Amino acid sequence: MTLALVLGVWLIHDGAPGDGPPPVGAAVVRASDTPAGTGQSSGGQASPSPESKPGNPPPQPLPPSAPTRVRIPAIKVNAPLAGLDLDPAGHLDTPPVGRPNQAGWYRNGPAPGAPGNAVLAGHADTRSGPAVFYRLGLLRLGDQIEVVREDRRTAVFTIDAVRTYPRAAFPDAEVYGPTERPELRVITCGGTYDKKSGYSNNVVVFAHLTSSR
Repeated sequence: MTLALVLGVWLIHDGAPGDGPPPVGAAVVRASDTPAGTGQSSGGQASPSPESKPGNPPPQPLPPSAPTRVRIPAIKVNAPLAGLDLDPAGHLDTPPVGRPNQAGWYRNGPAPGAPGNAVLAGHADTRSGPAVFYRLGLLRLGDQIEVVREDRRTAVFTIDAVRTYPRAAFPDAEVYGPTERPELRVITCGGTYDKKSGYSNNVVVFAHLTSSR
């Protein structure tokens, strides 16, 4: 499903003073890298995903069920998820600024674990300090994201790529384009912060379903 979202408007007035969130690592930063899901880093070395290894077939997609919590062990995220809609201009709403440790899920798109491209979003920081996805740029290929769902199933995703894009040139088709297998995008702000224009970039994590429990 392709979404008409313009995520570069996030946090225009909500950044915290200081140096901003940690930047995306050099090994996974470039927007021109091999497309997500190929298991190849910007350095050119292949990194096979678990589902591509012999004797390990791709997991079966899960039926739709709304997510309730996201856990990212590598950066110590364990946060509740709330449904997000689009505003009148077609921009994705954000979780309330007063709840910096809450993340959101685009409720009109695929559910995490079901076929298609599920989208999670959250603040990097607010005026009060770091927020739920402050350390998102520190993730690496092969790290895992766990999404707990209302049906009590947990969808486990493995990260294929972590990228940063200029807000003014956000590649909607690449990030939100349709997929046949269950995939996940986790998005926040990054780059430099300006009081008038907000953050310069968006950080996007690309991941695919590798197991469920």
